[in-house]
This record gives sequence, C-alpha cells and structure tokens, in this order.
Amino acid sequence: MESEDDIDMHDTNNESGEDDFYSGGDDDAGAMAAYDDSDADVADYEFIDNDSDDSDDLVSHRHQQHYTILSEVDICRHQEDDIMRISTVLSISKVEAGILLRYYSWSVSKVHDEWFADEEKVRRSVGLLEKPVVPFPDGREMTCGICFENYPYDRLHAAACGHPFCNSCWAGYISTAINDGPGCLMLRCPDPSCAAAVGQDMINALASEEDREKYFRYFIRSYVEDNRKTKWCPAPGCDYAVDFILGSGSYDVTCRCSYSFCWNCTEEAHRPVDCGTVAKWILKNSAESENMNWILANSKPCPKCKRPIEKNQGCMHITCTPPCKFEFCWLCLGAWSEHGEKTGGFYACNRYETAKQEGVYDDAEKRREMAKNSLERYTHYYERWATNQSSRQKALADLQQMQSVHLEKLSDIQCQPESQLKFITEAWLQIVECRRVLKWTYAYGYYLPEHEHAKRQFFEYLQGEAESGLERLHQCAEKELQVYLNAEGPSKDFNEFRTKLAGLTSVTRNYFENLVRALENGLSDVYSHGTCSKIGSSKSLGGGSSRGRSGKGKGSTSRYGSPSRNIDHSGHWSCEYCTFANVKTATICQICQQCR
Repeated sequence: MESEDDIDMHDTNNESGEDDFYSGGDDDAGAMAAYDDSDADVADYEFIDNDSDDSDDLVSHRHQQHYTILSEVDICRHQEDDIMRISTVLSISKVEAGILLRYYSWSVSKVHDEWFADEEKVRRSVGLLEKPVVPFPDGREMTCGICFENYPYDRLHAAACGHPFCNSCWAGYISTAINDGPGCLMLRCPDPSCAAAVGQDMINALASEEDREKYFRYFIRSYVEDNRKTKWCPAPGCDYAVDFILGSGSYDVTCRCSYSFCWNCTEEAHRPVDCGTVAKWILKNSAESENMNWILANSKPCPKCKRPIEKNQGCMHITCTPPCKFEFCWLCLGAWSEHGEKTGGFYACNRYETAKQEGVYDDAEKRREMAKNSLERYTHYYERWATNQSSRQKALADLQQMQSVHLEKLSDIQCQPESQLKFITEAWLQIVECRRVLKWTYAYGYYLPEHEHAKRQFFEYLQGEAESGLERLHQCAEKELQVYLNAEGPSKDFNEFRTKLAGLTSVTRNYFENLVRALENGLSDVYSHGTCSKIGSSKSLGGGSSRGRSGKGKGSTSRYGSPSRNIDHSGHWSCEYCTFANVKTATICQICQQCR
C-alpha cells in the first residue's frame, strides 16, 4: 500500500455527480451486515439506471471498490511488505527501512524520491549513519555516558553512532520514551550532540516485554495514523482501518463492523451534502447559540435585576422572582405602579403602543423578532432532520426483523423460496438509504442562500418528489406487506404486490438519484432550459412533507430561507453560524465568537 504525497481533499460537493449510491448503516447497521455477502469486505449499494419491474434488475449491486478494509493482520502484512520493498530497492537493513518509512509517513514513493535525489541529506535528516562517530570498544572497559560507571564492553550497547551506554541506562531511557507516547518511534541517541536513530532491533534487545509490546502497538498504529491514505474506523471499539483510493467520486465508506462514515471528515456518511455543511450543522446542533436565541425570542429582562423572564400567563402584569420582586409591564417594561386602567388595563399598554408608533421600541422588537424567526426556521429544519433519522432507525429495525423472522414466515405462507423474496429486502435497504439522504437534505436546505430563489425552488421540487416517492415505498413495504404476512395461505395477487413494490423501489431510486446528482452539482441544472417552467407547474413543489412517518404533515420548506448575512432595517446582522442578531457595529458574533 503506497501513500501518495499530495492528496487534494475536495468536499464531496465538488465531486462529479455519479450514478452510484452509497452504503448505509452506522451504529445500528447490523441489519445491513446480515445482508452482506460472507466473502465481502463491505456492502456498498448504488442506484441502477433501469426501470424494469423484474426483481433481478432491481437488486442493488456493488460498485467498483474504492477502498479496502484492513484488519490488524492486514496492516502488519502491508507494513512488512513496504519495509521489505524499501530494504530491497535501497540495499539497506529492514530496521533502517522501517526508520525511513516512519520518517516519511510510510510513503514508499516519497522515500524513493528523496533517497535517490540526495541520499546523504536523507541519512543526515533521518539519523541513518553509514559509519560510527565513535569506535565501539572491544575487550576493554568503558565509561557509560549517563551513569558514568565503568562496564565491560559486553554490558554496553550503542546505536549506529557508537556512543556507549550501559544496558540499564539504555533500558531506562527507552522505557521513559515509550511511556511518553508515540514519539518513541523517532528515538535518537541519548548523547545530546548525536542524532543517530535508535532502531527496533535495540528496542527488542534492551526493553522490557511490556515496553516492547507498547512499542509494537505504536509502530502498527503509526502505519495508519501517519499515512494520509489510511484512517481508523471511528466506530467505538472498532479496530479496522480503511485504505482509501482517490478518484472514486465519493468519500462514503462502510467498515466491516457495518458502520458507515465519510472518509474525508470521519463523520457519519452524509453524501450528497459536503463536509463543510455537515460540520456547521453539527456545530449548530450542539452549540449554545440556539439557547440564547430562544431566550432572546421568548423572554425579556427584568428592568431592575436584568434576569430573563418568560411570560407564562395572559396578563401584562409581571412580578420578578425573589429577592427582586419588581413589578413591571411586560410590553413597555415600565413600573407597574405607573399602570392601571388609564394605560390599558391588565391586557394592553397604551404607553407601549404610543412608543411603538413613535419608533422608540422598534430596535429591540425587531431584534427579538429576528431571533424568533431564526429560531422557528432552525426548528423547522431540525425537526425534519431528526424525524428522518428516527424513521431510518425504525426502518433498520424493521429490516432486521424482516430478515430474521418475516422472510421465512412469508416463504412458508406464499409457498415461495426466500430467494424469490429478495425484492422485499431490496425495498427496505432502499428505504434505509433514502431516509439517510433525506435527513441530510434538510441540513443542505438550511444553509441554501435565501436570495437564490431559483435554486431553492429547484431544490424543494426535487426534495418533494423524492420524499413523496419514499413515503409511497415505505407505506407499501410496511403496511401492505402485512396483509400477506397475516394470510392463511398463498395469495393470488402476491405477484402483483411483487411488481408494485419492485416498481416503487425503482421509482424511488430514480428520484433520489436525481436529487443526489443535483446537490452534488450544486443545483447547476436550475438554469437549464425549461427547468423553471417545469418546476413552476409541478404539483409537488415544496420541501419535504414528512407526513408518512412523522405524521406531522409539515409542508414546504420555502417558508424559511437561509440566514441572511446582510444588515436588516433595525441595524443588526445575523450570524451565519449561530444566527444570533448582533448590533451592526460588532465584527465578531457575541455568542459563537465567529467573525462577521
């Protein structure tokens, strides 16, 4: 396995829109693993450009492998092969080859280039000396350079430089370095003026068994962690690594443990949304900014103690909590002692209305209104993002139950072999994958600029078509299948059901293929001839319906746009990261500290 030196890591949004679909499954993908072939490393599925109703044509197939899953045995084998290759080509020992590769981050090509360009410079940088600096004594006593005790030559050791140190001092020096961490892999001679490298042969000869084991673990891990083409699977408790091949058009990979993740950013698989958008969305979901926005939108500060107060009853007479106990009007924030029937009573405030007309409260109210709109918009997208994630979890559980229980039962009832029921498994796999894609399209929609109306309209059309097709497929696989599972004998119309479910699977696949391709191309097709008129006349215009699984019936995403980066009429600007409304003179967001 050779590591390339210059790897240009582009976001998936810049990759060409390919027809391949991506594998699903993260922490709950046991069902996906059950479907996987026993002799395969991963399960990777893709859309098939085929509208045939034949179930054989609907079977998802593996696309060309663009990564390899490595176990510890595989890592050791690749590591040993690289060391042997360098040792043979450069005519050096395996220990020296290991030091060279470790120095150049396990890049065989880099070692070749640097070595043949200037061997002397490489030796000097790495610490591979051709001859000793100090001749090592034979047959006489020498003084250890650390403890300054005299020892016979057979109790002294030296690196390639020849500086002698006693065995116990070497052991202490090596043990300290190993316990300090992976830096021990670049260990040099203890002599302060010497840069000679200490190889694995000396570690094996002088270190304790426990320290040798630690060193070996560091050495193995360095092959993955220092190699720019290889990464560990981020799933908890997983010891597999992924060797990635560039140019495949997708960073989504699936480990043998069935966890799917993005090789570029190591977050869960999120194609077709780019890594930058995912990072912003995850940060926003975990940040405190939404708490501040909620407080700003739904509370007002007590005029006396400044603590935020949420109004929970109908009247405008507010009493702050002890020890403050200040009574004030919710609308104008004035002392309640100055209010009464003449000012509008308990449910109105003439002073506030007058001040509002005069523009006194415009600034504060507009800022509060901005925060409220921002919070509502974020909630709109987050609810749908979370709902599709929940639906996907449920679909995975249903898939697992289908594979372990229902397929065998259905085979007995309908008198058909399980191999003829593969179309059902394919439908559920499609549902699982589409739920994941649909989930991330809501993160994409949240950050889609509001002023790009054509792109937003095109996006909502594609999203709506895809979600509508997915809901039909999910309904058919979940509800209509129950009729045949509960039947007492073979059903005459089971073949019609097969055709319907396979057809819905194919149609849904095509919808999501179009959605994925469009998002990966940055919705560039929106300006193609006839696109806008096609969208405008479509009945499916609008964001995801989320009505099938969530049951909430929340319609179009068009109500909410992307966070505006412009200053509004009240003189505030909304942070694009946390959407907090900052005063126009501020250059850094007061909440997330991001620059304007």
